[in-house]
Amino acid sequence: MEESDVTSSVKALLIGGSAGSLQVLFNLLPSLHHDLPFAMIVVLHRRHSADSALSELLATKSVLPTHEVEDKDVIRPGHIYLAPADYHLLVEKDETFSLDYSEKVNFSRPSIDVTFESAAEVYGSSLAALLLSGANEDGTKGLMYVKKMGGITLVQDPETAQMPYMPHYAMLHAVIDQVLNIRQMSHYINNLR
Repeated sequence: MEESDVTSSVKALLIGGSAGSLQVLFNLLPSLHHDLPFAMIVVLHRRHSADSALSELLATKSVLPTHEVEDKDVIRPGHIYLAPADYHLLVEKDETFSLDYSEKVNFSRPSIDVTFESAAEVYGSSLAALLLSGANEDGTKGLMYVKKMGGITLVQDPETAQMPYMPHYAMLHAVIDQVLNIRQMSHYINNLR
């Protein structure tokens, strides 16, 4: 997909990842522009005992305001939102978040699929979703749904992933618009409008 094919109305960028994806974020976040016109919603597989130290750590890497999501938070452009440990993160029609403690999906809570699918329902073609390094299949069904609803689907180049299974599996089963290394991710996100 050429850059000129990117819609001019992206309202949210989802980023999902598991093992090996934190280092990608540490490299990616410092290179993002301060005036991104969309919200970034990050879903990482985390131990349920994790505290909010991760959002504070991510905040040190970015000029964008970074928050761990609380139930009913309003989604605002130019902010980075991190799914809290041990809750599924849902995007509601009124562009707020809700937290859900239902069964794990793909052995994970938060599940990337759950967030990607709920956001696709709300944002449709105004959504982009990026799947990073990881060791299970979470995220593939979500990417398939994002594509079905008209959104943009992206994966980390498996050759650059610490755990290539997750992006590779997505490439085999979903229609992917772009396969990106970390440098390309930065350029792509900064030019996404």
